[in-house]
Amino acid sequence: MAFTTASFAGRVLGAAGLMLALTATTALADWPEKAVTLIVPWSAGGGTDATARAVAEGLEKRLGQPFNVVNRTGGGGLVGHSAIVEAKPDGYTLGVITIESAMYKSQGLPGVTPESFTYLGRFNADPIAVNVRADAPYADLGSLVEAVKADPGSLAASGANRGGLSHLAWVGMLGKVGVDPIKANWVASDGSAPALQQLAAGAIQVVSTSPAEARALVEAGEAKTLALISGERSNLYPDLPTADEALNISWSPLPFRGLAGPKDLPPEVVEKVSAALKDITEDAEFQALMASRGFSVAYQDGPTFQATVETAATGLGEAMSAAGLAK
Repeated sequence: MAFTTASFAGRVLGAAGLMLALTATTALADWPEKAVTLIVPWSAGGGTDATARAVAEGLEKRLGQPFNVVNRTGGGGLVGHSAIVEAKPDGYTLGVITIESAMYKSQGLPGVTPESFTYLGRFNADPIAVNVRADAPYADLGSLVEAVKADPGSLAASGANRGGLSHLAWVGMLGKVGVDPIKANWVASDGSAPALQQLAAGAIQVVSTSPAEARALVEAGEAKTLALISGERSNLYPDLPTADEALNISWSPLPFRGLAGPKDLPPEVVEKVSAALKDITEDAEFQALMASRGFSVAYQDGPTFQATVETAATGLGEAMSAAGLAK
């Protein structure tokens, strides 16, 4: 048989390619072989950071390597979400994404859209609630909404900056029942804490924030929670009705926390992390830890989580447009 330099080179290159492929496959099958970075787009000490660290501990226990939480803050979460999107898709940089990832596109901010991620699963979802003073004359959400309908500017609501999720949840709900969101009286604040202080002082009439954040004021007898702005009842607050039930609407801007990575993560990584996350959310110790901090456990697998995010993006985009905030 003729044996040329070209044929010899071809066989060497072919063998080398095969070895590289086998090496890559073996390495991937053994993932993770080193520490994994878990990006959190919000500051240390907050709710997303706390829940992310609990999940990271569970992943480390199940997958045998450290999962190091790194807080990348700024730009209303855009800096951290962008870092997840732009990471090398090898499984060694993952992140916790929140509902803000579904809002940047409508805000005219580039770089992060619901299509930017590989979705691994949702582990938490805590709805925003409608809270009023304990002595307010509203027995339920329906009576409060009727008062807003009668005079949209007469009742001041707060809970976040204008364009923040608490604002959009409130005006989006009002839009569903025929109230012009632009006419709704929203008092911008730096978050739920100062808004709840204003509620207790009687300066405003409504605070749109999570029931966990309003719980201290409710337990002190100074406020009451009327309903959740959601289509899903909360396992932590099963007696609270949803706005969908009370108003016969469909509006669920449900704040979420879930695991994701950059686009095109290897299937083996997706399978391992997704299975580990499901196991974590079913663990009684994790559930008790989350409940003790006022957080629900609300698992969704990757494809379901992706559909949830895409639906949220559509609804929030419509709410921003109606409120004159979309770009």
